[in-house]
Amino acid sequence: MRHQGIARLDKRTKDLSKRLGPSDIAIIDHADMDRVSAEGLLATGVEVVINAAHSITGAYPNVGPLLLARGGVRLIDAVGPEIFELVRDGDPIEVNGGDVLFEGQVVASGQFMTIDSIEAAMEEAKAGIGDQLDAFARNTIEFLEKERPLLTEGVGIPEVRTKFEGRHVMVVVRGYDYKADLNTLKPYVHEMHPILIGVDGGADAIIEAGFKPDLIIGDMDSVTDGALRSGAELVVHAYPDGRAPGMERLQQLGLTGAIWPLAATSEDLALLLAYESGADLIVAVGTHANLIEYLDKGRKGMASSFLVRLKVGPKLVDAKGVSKLYRSAPGLRDLTLIVGSVLILLTVIIYISPSVRNMIGLVLLQVRSVFGI
Repeated sequence: MRHQGIARLDKRTKDLSKRLGPSDIAIIDHADMDRVSAEGLLATGVEVVINAAHSITGAYPNVGPLLLARGGVRLIDAVGPEIFELVRDGDPIEVNGGDVLFEGQVVASGQFMTIDSIEAAMEEAKAGIGDQLDAFARNTIEFLEKERPLLTEGVGIPEVRTKFEGRHVMVVVRGYDYKADLNTLKPYVHEMHPILIGVDGGADAIIEAGFKPDLIIGDMDSVTDGALRSGAELVVHAYPDGRAPGMERLQQLGLTGAIWPLAATSEDLALLLAYESGADLIVAVGTHANLIEYLDKGRKGMASSFLVRLKVGPKLVDAKGVSKLYRSAPGLRDLTLIVGSVLILLTVIIYISPSVRNMIGLVLLQVRSVFGI
Protein backbone atom coordinates (compact mmCIF):
# COMPACT_ATOMS: atom_id res chain seq x y z
CA MET A 1 0.00 0.00 0.00
CA ARG A 2 1.35 3.41 -1.00
CA HIS A 3 0.86 6.56 1.00
CA GLN A 4 1.92 10.09 0.10
CA GLY A 5 2.26 13.06 2.42
CA ILE A 6 4.37 15.90 3.74
CA ALA A 7 7.32 14.93 5.92
CA ARG A 8 7.39 16.39 9.42
CA LEU A 9 10.51 15.61 11.42
CA ASP A 10 11.44 15.96 15.06
CA LYS A 11 13.45 13.76 17.39
CA ARG A 12 11.13 14.76 20.23
CA THR A 13 7.81 13.08 19.59
CA LYS A 14 5.83 15.31 21.95
CA ASP A 15 7.10 18.41 20.13
CA LEU A 16 6.29 16.98 16.72
CA SER A 17 2.72 16.14 17.76
CA LYS A 18 2.02 19.85 18.25
CA ARG A 19 2.43 20.57 14.52
CA LEU A 20 1.15 17.42 12.83
CA GLY A 21 -1.92 17.19 10.62
CA PRO A 22 -3.76 14.26 9.00
CA SER A 23 -2.00 14.79 5.64
CA ASP A 24 1.49 14.71 7.20
CA ILE A 25 3.88 11.80 7.61
CA ALA A 26 5.56 11.85 11.00
CA ILE A 27 9.27 11.03 11.19
CA ILE A 28 10.56 10.46 14.73
CA ASP A 29 13.52 8.95 16.55
CA HIS A 30 11.89 7.30 19.53
CA ALA A 31 13.19 4.04 21.00
CA ASP A 32 10.59 2.22 23.12
CA MET A 33 7.69 4.48 22.19
CA ASP A 34 5.58 5.15 25.26
CA ARG A 35 1.84 5.23 25.58
CA VAL A 36 1.43 8.98 26.10
CA SER A 37 3.51 9.78 22.99
CA ALA A 38 1.45 7.33 20.94
CA GLU A 39 -1.78 8.88 22.16
CA GLY A 40 -0.45 12.29 21.19
CA LEU A 41 0.29 11.07 17.65
CA LEU A 42 -3.13 9.45 17.35
CA ALA A 43 -4.84 12.68 18.38
CA THR A 44 -3.33 14.48 15.36
CA GLY A 45 -5.04 12.15 12.87
CA VAL A 46 -1.70 11.28 11.23
CA GLU A 47 -1.86 8.04 9.22
CA VAL A 48 1.83 7.14 8.86
CA VAL A 49 4.64 7.23 11.41
CA ILE A 50 8.25 6.50 10.46
CA ASN A 51 10.56 5.72 13.36
CA ALA A 52 14.32 5.96 12.92
CA ALA A 53 14.78 3.87 16.07
CA HIS A 54 13.27 0.57 17.22
CA SER A 55 9.80 1.24 18.60
CA ILE A 56 10.23 -1.83 20.82
CA THR A 57 13.82 -2.56 21.81
CA GLY A 58 12.91 -5.51 24.01
CA ALA A 59 13.83 -3.73 27.25
CA TYR A 60 10.22 -3.89 28.43
CA PRO A 61 6.77 -4.39 26.84
CA ASN A 62 5.96 -0.76 25.98
CA VAL A 63 2.45 -0.34 24.64
CA GLY A 64 2.89 2.74 22.41
CA PRO A 65 3.41 0.93 19.07
CA LEU A 66 0.40 -1.31 19.69
CA LEU A 67 -1.83 1.71 20.29
CA LEU A 68 -0.73 3.21 16.96
CA ALA A 69 -1.36 0.01 15.03
CA ARG A 70 -4.76 -0.56 16.61
CA GLY A 71 -5.59 3.07 15.85
CA GLY A 72 -5.04 2.47 12.14
CA VAL A 73 -1.63 4.15 11.91
CA ARG A 74 1.00 2.58 9.64
CA LEU A 75 4.23 2.28 11.63
CA ILE A 76 7.48 1.89 9.67
CA ASP A 77 10.11 0.88 12.19
CA ALA A 78 13.89 1.20 12.51
CA VAL A 79 14.68 3.00 9.24
CA GLY A 80 17.90 4.41 10.71
CA PRO A 81 18.96 7.90 11.85
CA GLU A 82 20.18 8.81 8.36
CA ILE A 83 16.64 9.71 7.35
CA PHE A 84 17.02 12.98 9.25
CA GLU A 85 19.79 13.93 6.85
CA LEU A 86 18.10 12.67 3.67
CA VAL A 87 14.65 14.18 4.21
CA ARG A 88 13.85 17.73 5.27
CA ASP A 89 10.80 19.05 7.06
CA GLY A 90 8.15 19.88 4.45
CA ASP A 91 9.42 17.51 1.75
CA PRO A 92 6.75 15.52 -0.12
CA ILE A 93 7.53 11.83 0.46
CA GLU A 94 5.95 8.47 -0.26
CA VAL A 95 5.78 5.27 1.75
CA ASN A 96 5.49 1.94 -0.02
CA GLY A 97 5.52 -1.08 2.25
CA GLY A 98 8.58 -0.53 4.44
CA ASP A 99 10.31 1.81 1.96
CA VAL A 100 10.45 5.60 2.20
CA LEU A 101 10.76 7.37 -1.16
CA PHE A 102 11.73 10.95 -1.91
CA GLU A 103 11.62 12.19 -5.52
CA GLY A 104 11.02 8.61 -6.64
CA GLN A 105 14.15 7.23 -4.94
CA VAL A 106 14.23 4.96 -1.89
CA VAL A 107 15.99 6.92 0.85
CA ALA A 108 15.27 4.64 3.81
CA SER A 109 13.81 1.21 4.54
CA GLY A 110 12.40 -0.34 7.68
CA GLN A 111 9.90 -2.87 8.92
CA PHE A 112 6.19 -2.32 8.49
CA MET A 113 4.87 -3.19 11.96
CA THR A 114 1.57 -5.07 12.08
CA ILE A 115 -0.49 -5.74 15.17
CA ASP A 116 0.72 -9.36 15.14
CA SER A 117 4.40 -8.43 14.86
CA ILE A 118 4.06 -5.83 17.61
CA GLU A 119 2.32 -8.25 19.96
CA ALA A 120 5.03 -10.84 19.29
CA ALA A 121 7.75 -8.28 20.10
CA MET A 122 5.93 -7.28 23.28
CA GLU A 123 5.65 -10.92 24.34
CA GLU A 124 9.40 -11.35 23.90
CA ALA A 125 10.02 -8.18 25.89
CA LYS A 126 8.03 -9.53 28.82
CA ALA A 127 10.76 -12.10 29.40
CA GLY A 128 13.13 -9.36 30.50
CA ILE A 129 10.76 -7.50 32.81
CA GLY A 130 12.24 -9.27 35.85
CA ASP A 131 15.69 -7.93 35.02
CA GLN A 132 14.24 -4.46 34.53
CA LEU A 133 12.51 -4.63 37.90
CA ASP A 134 15.72 -5.74 39.60
CA ALA A 135 17.77 -2.95 37.99
CA PHE A 136 15.05 -0.41 38.77
CA ALA A 137 14.95 -1.40 42.44
CA ARG A 138 18.75 -1.38 42.77
CA ASN A 139 19.00 2.05 41.17
CA THR A 140 16.27 3.36 43.45
CA ILE A 141 18.06 2.10 46.55
CA GLU A 142 21.37 3.52 45.33
CA PHE A 143 19.94 7.03 45.04
CA LEU A 144 17.78 6.94 48.18
CA GLU A 145 20.72 7.95 50.33
CA LYS A 146 21.53 10.92 48.08
CA GLU A 147 17.94 12.15 47.94
CA ARG A 148 17.01 11.42 51.56
CA PRO A 149 16.87 15.15 52.45
CA LEU A 150 13.58 15.28 50.50
CA LEU A 151 12.03 13.32 53.35
CA THR A 152 14.07 14.22 56.41
CA GLU A 153 14.81 17.89 55.84
CA GLY A 154 13.10 20.99 54.52
CA VAL A 155 13.14 21.36 50.76
CA GLY A 156 13.34 25.15 50.55
CA ILE A 157 10.15 25.74 48.59
CA PRO A 158 10.01 28.94 46.54
CA GLU A 159 7.80 31.83 47.56
CA VAL A 160 4.54 31.99 45.60
CA ARG A 161 1.54 34.29 45.83
CA THR A 162 -1.03 31.49 45.83
CA LYS A 163 -2.26 30.60 49.33
CA PHE A 164 -2.49 26.86 49.88
CA GLU A 165 -3.36 26.70 53.57
CA GLY A 166 -6.41 24.50 54.16
CA ARG A 167 -7.30 24.18 50.47
CA HIS A 168 -7.56 21.30 48.04
CA VAL A 169 -4.90 21.13 45.31
CA MET A 170 -5.07 19.27 42.01
CA VAL A 171 -1.76 18.41 40.34
CA VAL A 172 -2.16 17.58 36.64
CA VAL A 173 0.47 15.68 34.64
CA ARG A 174 -0.03 14.59 31.03
CA GLY A 175 0.36 10.95 31.95
CA TYR A 176 -1.82 7.87 31.61
CA ASP A 177 -5.58 8.53 31.31
CA TYR A 178 -5.23 12.18 32.29
CA LYS A 179 -8.00 13.32 29.92
CA ALA A 180 -10.54 10.80 31.23
CA ASP A 181 -9.62 11.58 34.83
CA LEU A 182 -9.94 15.33 34.29
CA ASN A 183 -13.30 14.89 32.60
CA THR A 184 -14.55 12.76 35.50
CA LEU A 185 -13.36 15.33 38.02
CA LYS A 186 -14.99 18.37 36.43
CA PRO A 187 -17.87 18.39 38.98
CA TYR A 188 -15.29 18.19 41.78
CA VAL A 189 -13.38 21.17 40.37
CA HIS A 190 -16.57 23.22 39.95
CA GLU A 191 -17.72 22.50 43.49
CA MET A 192 -14.48 22.48 45.50
CA HIS A 193 -12.47 25.06 43.49
CA PRO A 194 -9.07 23.41 44.14
CA ILE A 195 -5.80 25.13 43.33
CA LEU A 196 -4.84 23.83 39.88
CA ILE A 197 -1.16 23.05 39.26
CA GLY A 198 -0.06 22.04 35.78
CA VAL A 199 3.21 20.15 35.49
CA ASP A 200 4.60 21.38 32.16
CA GLY A 201 2.09 20.22 29.50
CA GLY A 202 -0.38 19.46 32.29
CA ALA A 203 -1.17 23.18 32.21
CA ASP A 204 -2.45 22.80 28.65
CA ALA A 205 -4.54 19.83 29.79
CA ILE A 206 -6.15 22.02 32.44
CA ILE A 207 -6.97 24.68 29.86
CA GLU A 208 -8.34 22.11 27.40
CA ALA A 209 -10.65 20.89 30.17
CA GLY A 210 -12.09 24.40 30.46
CA PHE A 211 -10.20 25.64 33.52
CA LYS A 212 -7.26 27.96 34.22
CA PRO A 213 -4.07 26.83 35.96
CA ASP A 214 -3.05 28.69 39.09
CA LEU A 215 0.55 27.52 38.88
CA ILE A 216 2.76 25.89 36.27
CA ILE A 217 5.78 23.91 37.47
CA GLY A 218 8.41 22.25 35.27
CA ASP A 219 11.35 22.75 33.00
CA MET A 220 9.00 24.53 30.55
CA ASP A 221 9.88 22.36 27.56
CA SER A 222 6.47 20.86 26.79
CA VAL A 223 4.01 23.61 27.71
CA THR A 224 2.60 26.00 25.09
CA ASP A 225 3.21 29.74 25.00
CA GLY A 226 -0.51 30.26 25.48
CA ALA A 227 -0.51 28.36 28.76
CA LEU A 228 2.55 30.23 30.00
CA ARG A 229 0.78 33.52 29.22
CA SER A 230 -2.44 32.43 30.96
CA GLY A 231 -1.61 34.39 34.10
CA ALA A 232 -0.54 31.39 36.15
CA GLU A 233 2.39 31.66 38.55
CA LEU A 234 5.48 30.04 37.06
CA VAL A 235 8.02 27.88 38.89
CA VAL A 236 10.98 26.71 36.82
CA HIS A 237 12.48 23.34 37.76
CA ALA A 238 16.26 23.76 37.80
CA TYR A 239 19.18 21.38 38.13
CA PRO A 240 20.64 20.97 41.64
CA ASP A 241 23.54 23.23 40.61
CA GLY A 242 21.09 26.04 39.82
CA ARG A 243 21.07 25.86 36.02
CA ALA A 244 17.57 26.54 34.71
CA PRO A 245 17.24 26.28 30.90
CA GLY A 246 13.50 26.85 31.21
CA MET A 247 14.11 30.38 32.47
CA GLU A 248 15.54 31.34 29.08
CA ARG A 249 12.23 30.54 27.44
CA LEU A 250 10.30 32.62 29.96
CA GLN A 251 12.63 35.56 29.37
CA GLN A 252 12.11 35.27 25.61
CA LEU A 253 8.36 35.52 26.24
CA GLY A 254 8.80 38.46 28.60
CA LEU A 255 7.70 36.41 31.60
CA THR A 256 9.16 35.88 35.06
CA GLY A 257 9.09 32.97 37.45
CA ALA A 258 10.64 31.45 40.54
CA ILE A 259 13.52 28.99 40.21
CA TRP A 260 13.51 25.77 42.24
CA PRO A 261 16.70 23.67 42.06
CA LEU A 262 16.00 20.16 43.31
CA ALA A 263 17.04 16.60 42.40
CA ALA A 264 13.53 15.31 41.73
CA THR A 265 10.97 15.15 38.96
CA SER A 266 8.76 18.13 38.19
CA GLU A 267 5.68 16.27 39.38
CA ASP A 268 7.49 15.58 42.66
CA LEU A 269 8.09 19.31 43.02
CA ALA A 270 4.41 20.04 42.49
CA LEU A 271 3.42 17.56 45.20
CA LEU A 272 6.04 18.93 47.59
CA LEU A 273 4.98 22.53 47.01
CA ALA A 274 1.36 21.72 47.80
CA TYR A 275 2.27 19.67 50.88
CA GLU A 276 4.84 22.05 52.37
CA SER A 277 2.52 25.02 51.76
CA GLY A 278 -0.23 23.54 53.92
CA ALA A 279 -2.67 22.01 51.40
CA ASP A 280 -5.50 20.07 53.02
CA LEU A 281 -5.78 17.50 50.20
CA ILE A 282 -3.71 16.80 47.08
CA VAL A 283 -5.40 15.18 44.09
CA ALA A 284 -2.99 13.69 41.53
CA VAL A 285 -4.07 13.41 37.89
CA GLY A 286 -1.90 11.55 35.38
CA THR A 287 1.07 11.08 37.72
CA HIS A 288 3.32 8.04 37.39
CA ALA A 289 2.89 5.18 39.79
CA ASN A 290 4.23 1.86 38.48
CA LEU A 291 7.27 0.30 36.81
CA ILE A 292 6.01 0.50 33.22
CA GLU A 293 5.03 4.14 33.59
CA TYR A 294 8.46 5.05 34.96
CA LEU A 295 10.24 3.09 32.24
CA ASP A 296 8.05 4.87 29.67
CA LYS A 297 9.39 8.14 31.08
CA GLY A 298 12.95 6.87 30.70
CA ARG A 299 13.48 6.78 34.46
CA LYS A 300 15.95 4.17 35.74
CA GLY A 301 14.71 4.48 39.31
CA MET A 302 12.21 6.32 41.45
CA ALA A 303 14.15 7.42 44.52
CA SER A 304 12.77 10.97 44.65
CA SER A 305 9.23 9.92 43.80
CA PHE A 306 9.31 7.15 46.39
CA LEU A 307 10.45 9.57 49.10
CA VAL A 308 8.02 12.30 48.07
CA ARG A 309 5.07 9.92 48.18
CA LEU A 310 6.14 8.70 51.58
CA LYS A 311 6.11 12.29 52.77
CA VAL A 312 2.88 13.56 51.20
CA GLY A 313 1.05 10.22 51.38
CA PRO A 314 -1.46 11.16 54.13
CA LYS A 315 -2.78 14.00 51.95
CA LEU A 316 -2.38 12.42 48.50
CA VAL A 317 -5.30 10.86 46.61
CA ASP A 318 -5.10 9.41 43.10
CA ALA A 319 -7.57 10.90 40.64
CA LYS A 320 -9.18 7.54 39.94
CA GLY A 321 -9.85 7.08 43.62
CA VAL A 322 -11.47 10.50 43.87
CA SER A 323 -13.62 9.83 40.82
CA LYS A 324 -15.01 6.71 42.52
CA LEU A 325 -15.48 8.25 45.95
CA TYR A 326 -16.66 11.72 44.95
CA ARG A 327 -20.24 12.29 43.87
CA SER A 328 -21.30 15.88 43.32
CA ALA A 329 -24.42 16.89 45.23
CA PRO A 330 -27.23 18.34 43.11
CA GLY A 331 -27.33 22.12 43.37
CA LEU A 332 -30.36 24.44 43.49
CA ARG A 333 -30.20 24.91 39.72
CA ASP A 334 -30.31 21.14 39.16
CA LEU A 335 -33.29 20.71 41.53
CA THR A 336 -35.15 23.59 39.87
CA LEU A 337 -34.67 22.01 36.45
CA ILE A 338 -35.94 18.64 37.70
CA VAL A 339 -39.04 20.10 39.38
CA GLY A 340 -39.75 22.31 36.36
CA SER A 341 -39.47 19.35 33.99
CA VAL A 342 -41.92 17.33 36.09
CA LEU A 343 -44.45 20.19 36.17
CA ILE A 344 -44.20 20.68 32.41
CA LEU A 345 -44.69 16.95 31.85
CA LEU A 346 -47.78 16.87 34.07
CA THR A 347 -49.22 19.93 32.32
CA VAL A 348 -48.78 18.31 28.90
CA ILE A 349 -50.37 15.05 30.09
CA ILE A 350 -53.36 16.91 31.52
CA TYR A 351 -53.76 18.96 28.35
CA ILE A 352 -53.71 16.05 25.90
CA SER A 353 -55.59 13.45 27.95
CA PRO A 354 -59.39 13.93 28.45
CA SER A 355 -59.53 11.04 30.91
CA VAL A 356 -56.89 12.63 33.10
CA ARG A 357 -58.78 15.95 33.01
CA ASN A 358 -62.03 14.19 33.99
CA MET A 359 -60.28 12.37 36.85
CA ILE A 360 -58.83 15.61 38.19
CA GLY A 361 -62.27 17.22 37.91
CA LEU A 362 -63.83 14.42 40.03
CA VAL A 363 -61.11 14.80 42.65
CA LEU A 364 -61.77 18.54 42.86
CA LEU A 365 -65.56 17.93 43.27
CA GLN A 366 -64.87 15.51 46.13
CA VAL A 367 -62.60 18.02 47.85
CA ARG A 368 -65.25 20.73 47.53
CA SER A 369 -67.94 18.48 48.93
CA VAL A 370 -65.82 17.47 51.92
CA PHE A 371 -64.88 21.02 52.82
CA GLY A 372 -68.20 22.56 51.76
CA ILE A 373 -66.63 24.84 49.21
